[in-house]
Amino acid sequence: MDSVSYDIREPDSYDIREPDTTRHGAGRTRALATEAVHAGREDLARQGLHAAPIDLSTTYPSYDSRGEAARIDAFAADGAEPQGPPVYGRLGNPTVARFETALARLEGTESAVAFASGMAALSAVLLVRNTLGLRHVVAVRPLYGCSDHLLTAGLLGSEVTWVDPAGIADALRPDTGLVMVESPANPTLAELDLKALAHDCGSVPLLADNTFATPVLQRPAEQGARLVLHSATKYLGGHGDVMAGVVACDEEFAGRLRQVRFATGGVLHPLAGYLLLRGLSTLPVRVRAASSNAAELARRLAADPRVARVHYPRIGGAMIAFEVHGDPHAVIAGVRLITPAVSLGSVDSLIQHPASISHRVVDPADRRDAGVGDRLLRLSVGLEDVDDLWADLDGALGRTGARA
Repeated sequence: MDSVSYDIREPDSYDIREPDTTRHGAGRTRALATEAVHAGREDLARQGLHAAPIDLSTTYPSYDSRGEAARIDAFAADGAEPQGPPVYGRLGNPTVARFETALARLEGTESAVAFASGMAALSAVLLVRNTLGLRHVVAVRPLYGCSDHLLTAGLLGSEVTWVDPAGIADALRPDTGLVMVESPANPTLAELDLKALAHDCGSVPLLADNTFATPVLQRPAEQGARLVLHSATKYLGGHGDVMAGVVACDEEFAGRLRQVRFATGGVLHPLAGYLLLRGLSTLPVRVRAASSNAAELARRLAADPRVARVHYPRIGGAMIAFEVHGDPHAVIAGVRLITPAVSLGSVDSLIQHPASISHRVVDPADRRDAGVGDRLLRLSVGLEDVDDLWADLDGALGRTGARA
């Protein structure tokens, strides 16, 4: 094997008892695993309910038109969630609000605002800053390919400066509205020192995409990030059946995001909000089990002569990236148990070729400079038996043309 970027934690070292900042009873803090099960659901038992209800209403009756007008005026002023009865589905939905409450608790932020997709969530963040004349973004590659494209193409009027992590402070300008990073990064799993980066950002908000790590493995807000982005389609939902995005942040920024969501219509469907809330309850268990599988597969891949390099983050997690000596497309074509598909974070394992799919919209030279080579494969490890997963990978690697 040529070279290995490889650091493994023992599976039983994944800590899922990071305390939430919210205190409960006699000064205690709840463990993350407890919050995952109960956050956003505390009122259910008092209502005689066990499962959260799904409110599918698009509009809500009101015989108090003056009161309704006052609530709308208050929302227009600062984007605060309207007090009292709901008004209209684009303004807010009770089922979605439960998910937002729960995710904010898990990330340790004041608030969270959910959107129809991860890209809708990122677009809303950019629009919030653009309205203040802060159109300049400083970003570190690699990012998810569509995030990279959105910034590079300037589709929302933004201008981006790409830098190495050490160059953030020097790249800031008076009109810089945002610094954006991913850690672990998609797809190379490169890790960044978020606390140091937040310091370098000064007063400019740091947005950390936490999709790969989830709040089970890290909480960027505790390290200084003002904004924490998730493609909730991935681990938060966890079953490949919901599309969503969410930004965890302070209440001031959340108000601005709600106003953009109302104006642009990038709302999350209530059924998706219900599925996400349900998904959060098993998030720590799923991440811990999938991470254990991934750590073992990373070990086996690192020892395989058909594999040139393995990328697995020090923080752990269920994502692996690896480079093969042979044809990566033969691996994609050769799997039988693992699903060859985009996306990640599901209970089943998925594999894809970033240069062809998720990062194809990135300029080839920029892609290679960011470490996304043509022989790189990204594996999202699920909950299957690890020996079955290895048998499938072993058979697919045998079809690459490289000698075992």
